[in-house]
Amino acid sequence: MSKYKLLMLTTLIISGCSICYELIISALSSFLKGDSVLQYSVTIGIYMSAMGLGSYLSKFVKQNLFNWFVFVEIGVGVIGGLSTLILFLANIYLVCYQIVMYAVILTIGIFVGMEIPLLTRIIENNENNLRVTISSIFSFDYIGGLLGSIAFPLLLLPHLGYFCTAFLIGSLNIIVSLLIILKYKAQLSHYKGVLCTTLCLLGAMIIGTLFSENVSRFVEDGLYRDKVIYLNQTKYQHIVLTRHRDDIRLFINGNIQFSSIDEYRYHEALVHLAMSKAQRKENILVLGGGDGLAAREIFKYNTVKKITLVDLDKDIIRICSENDLISDLNAHSLTNSKMEIINDDAYKFLIDNKLKYDVIIVDLPDPNSEVLNKLYTNVFYRLCKKSLSDEGILVVQSTSPYYATEAFWCINKTIASEGFNVLPYHLEVPTFGDWGFNIASPKTLDTQFHINVPTKFLSDERCQTLFAFAKDELPDGNIKINTLSEPILIKYYGEADKKWK
Repeated sequence: MSKYKLLMLTTLIISGCSICYELIISALSSFLKGDSVLQYSVTIGIYMSAMGLGSYLSKFVKQNLFNWFVFVEIGVGVIGGLSTLILFLANIYLVCYQIVMYAVILTIGIFVGMEIPLLTRIIENNENNLRVTISSIFSFDYIGGLLGSIAFPLLLLPHLGYFCTAFLIGSLNIIVSLLIILKYKAQLSHYKGVLCTTLCLLGAMIIGTLFSENVSRFVEDGLYRDKVIYLNQTKYQHIVLTRHRDDIRLFINGNIQFSSIDEYRYHEALVHLAMSKAQRKENILVLGGGDGLAAREIFKYNTVKKITLVDLDKDIIRICSENDLISDLNAHSLTNSKMEIINDDAYKFLIDNKLKYDVIIVDLPDPNSEVLNKLYTNVFYRLCKKSLSDEGILVVQSTSPYYATEAFWCINKTIASEGFNVLPYHLEVPTFGDWGFNIASPKTLDTQFHINVPTKFLSDERCQTLFAFAKDELPDGNIKINTLSEPILIKYYGEADKKWK
C-alpha cells in the first residue's frame, strides 16, 4: 500500500473538491434564484444520483485505467472550475437556467462518481489485500469531504467569493491529474499529449483564479442595470454597489436595498411614524439598518441620547461608514458619537438583552431564506416586546402588500399574535413599488400623526393616506401566523417571488 500513498492523498483532495462543487452550485443557485432549501435539496439529490450513475459507468472502463482517471480529474476540474461562470451567464442570458444547472450538476456528479471506483481498481490490480484498500480509500474520502465542507463556508467563500473559489478548486483537481501523470507516466499511454493538455488547462484555471475579480466584475455588470462600482463577498452576504449618474444603489445577495434617488421615502415612513408616536425618544434600537439611513432619520430628533444598531455583518457597517458615496447619503450617522454598533444576530441579541427601548425599528431584509425567517416569527416579536418599554413603539418593514400580499399580512398577523396593537401601512417607493410596514405597540394606536422634523415626503396629511389599502392588497382567505416550527412565511414569500419573476 505504501507505493500508492500519492493516490490516497489524491482521494483526500478530490473528495474535498467534490463537496465544494456541490456547495458552490447550491449556494450560487440560492443567491440567483432564492429558496435555499429547494436549491440545496435539488442539488444534493441530483448530485448523489449522478455519482451513482458515474459509479455504474465506470465498470465499462476496462483498460488504460490511469488515463481514464486523469481524464476524469481533468473533466471535474474544468467543468467545476467553470461552474460559477456558466451559471452566472445562464442566469443573465438564458431563460433555461434550471436546465443548465442540472446539466452542470449531472456532469460533475458523473465524473466524481467514477473517481473512487477507478482508483480502487488501480490499487486493487497491484495489491492483494482488497479489504485494506477499500477501507483506506473510503477513510480518506470521508475525511476529505469533512475538510471541504468546513473550508467552503469558513475560508473559501467569505474570502475568495464564488468565482475565485470555483477556479481554485478546479485547479486542485487538475493538479491531482498532473501529479498522477508525473508519478505514473510509465503506465500512461500518450504521455506527452496528456501532459501538455493538462498543463494548458491548469494554466487556464490559474489565470482564472488570479483574475477572478476581473471576471466577476465583468459578469456581474450583466446582472445589474447600472455600472458596478464596488463588490465584495463578506462572511455573510454578497454586496454590490452600482452607480448611474446620481443614482447610487446597494444590493445584498442580488436584492436591492436602496436607491439614493428615492430611499428617503422608505426611511421616512419607516422611522417617523414610530418616532412621532413614542412618548419618549431617548434610547432607540435598530435591528438591521446597516446602511445607516434609518439612523440618519432618527438623529433628526434632538431628544435621542443613544441609538443601538444591531447588524450581523461588520463589513456592511464598514462599507457604509467608509464609502464616501454612502456615508454622505447617511449623513455619517454610523460614526455619530451617539451610535452604538453591535455586530450580532438580532435574534440572539434580543435573547440576551436586559434593557428597555423607547422605539424598536426592525429594518431587516425580506424573509426569503430560513435564516431570515426566524426574524419574522412570533417568538422574535415576543422578544421584541420584552425589550420594549410599556408604552414603546415597534415598527417592522414588512415587504410589499401588492407583490407579496399573503407575506405582508402574515407578518401583520404574527406581530398581533404576541399581544401588540398593530396598524399596517404602505406607500409607493418608485424603486421597490408598493411597500409595506407594520407599526405596533402594547398600547392602543390611532392614525393621527404629527411630523415635526424636516422631511422630503411625509407630512401630517400624507400620513393619513398610508393606512388605506386597495382590494387587491388585501388577503384572500385565511392567513396563518409564522412560527419557528411552521415557517409558513417562507411559503407565502416564495410563491409571491415565483409569481413576479
